[in-house]
Amino acid sequence: MNRFNAYVEANAERFIEELKEFCRQPSIVAQGIGLEEMGQLVRARLEKLGAEVRLMPVDDGPPVIYAELGRGQRTLLLYNHYDVQPPDPLDLWDSGPFDPRIREGKFYARGVADNKGDLLARLQAIEAYQATLGELPLKIKCVFEGEEEAGSPHLASFAAEHAELLAADGCLWETGHKDESERPTIALGLKGIMYLELRAHGAKSDLHSSLATIVPNPAWRLVWALSTLKDEDDNILVDGFMDHAAEPTAAEMEMLAAIPFEEEKMRANFGIPHFIRGLTGLEALKKHLYEPTCTICGLKAGYIGEGGKTVLPNTAMAKLDFRLVPNLEPDLVVNLLRQHLDKRGFSDIEVVPISGLHSAKAPPDAPIVKAAIVAAQAVYGQEPVVYPLMASSGPMYPLTQALGIPAVAAGVGHPGSNLHAPNENVRLEDYFQGIRFVGELIRRFAAS
Repeated sequence: MNRFNAYVEANAERFIEELKEFCRQPSIVAQGIGLEEMGQLVRARLEKLGAEVRLMPVDDGPPVIYAELGRGQRTLLLYNHYDVQPPDPLDLWDSGPFDPRIREGKFYARGVADNKGDLLARLQAIEAYQATLGELPLKIKCVFEGEEEAGSPHLASFAAEHAELLAADGCLWETGHKDESERPTIALGLKGIMYLELRAHGAKSDLHSSLATIVPNPAWRLVWALSTLKDEDDNILVDGFMDHAAEPTAAEMEMLAAIPFEEEKMRANFGIPHFIRGLTGLEALKKHLYEPTCTICGLKAGYIGEGGKTVLPNTAMAKLDFRLVPNLEPDLVVNLLRQHLDKRGFSDIEVVPISGLHSAKAPPDAPIVKAAIVAAQAVYGQEPVVYPLMASSGPMYPLTQALGIPAVAAGVGHPGSNLHAPNENVRLEDYFQGIRFVGELIRRFAAS
């Protein structure tokens, strides 16, 4: 791979300029901003590689970009997304979220770590392979969607409809990072998620707060309902919820025990003195990867601007997400939550599902897993840390596990990448190592 690596080094400045072009283009799915323009940028970059590209429409959403190139006995599926999170709060960015800047070896822009950096690094790796080693030794299929940050509402139906087209021997998933001790990580699965809103309603309009003596306050109503969902020790109290949460197997516990869990560095990075329940070591790691969550992501009621306003709000809303371990399915969570609230007299609280995804995991002996481990050893010069499951979520199940395709997640992030937050970034060194990793994975997986 010496010629490959030399090509990457010789073209490093151009590759970074391409990344700047990608990150200058807003593509905020939550607000419907810039998705068509971003899709055209991705399409043009794929066509530059000689790929056959199709923009495949979905109902009421940006198209899925599907592409094929190369040939061989093996087929590698690449999954990425070209949409990004909203950049708010803007005043906490040190430079504009869509004005890419490089400072102290880091590339700052919204979407560079999630997920435009990984997407483009993979295409640049393909370019470098073609330019230095010739024709690709396997077939590559690309599925790049524009709705991942909205919960991938159309990807499951897309995958089911095009199952034969998507057939592959393995998948490189869209994300990954080094850990707190600079070790590369590889993940074999993801948690599921159920994202929803709880809404409470009161009078037909906001009222003067003096009327709180006789008019119900939906904000309090919502707070009382929320207080039944968890206790102070972080136990989820939704009736029957934890009965469905699968415990890790003995083999998975062995994998957890082999993970060097840098808890002190994690707490320092987060700026917290201790983890929930004061957990440490293997028990903290087990909770992180194999316990579901119930998280209040946002609250809205009444007046929250500067100064005071004595108002009795007529509505209150909370956004919640439940991160789901195996056997906890999105629809099941909605049903259990509805029953739980009704049983406690909160039948007036509206439950509004937004999006849901199943959990997924690949077998550790799958060829794509073995190839990824060997590729990481070659590029990073050390053993990767292999996680049986990531704490985050994504549409891995419908696109891979449901179609019989094992997947691994690896990418260009680091613990301080600030995903979904101001000053999102990747380190340039990690970015170029990510390109080399993809090139090595192509070679190793084709030969496996």
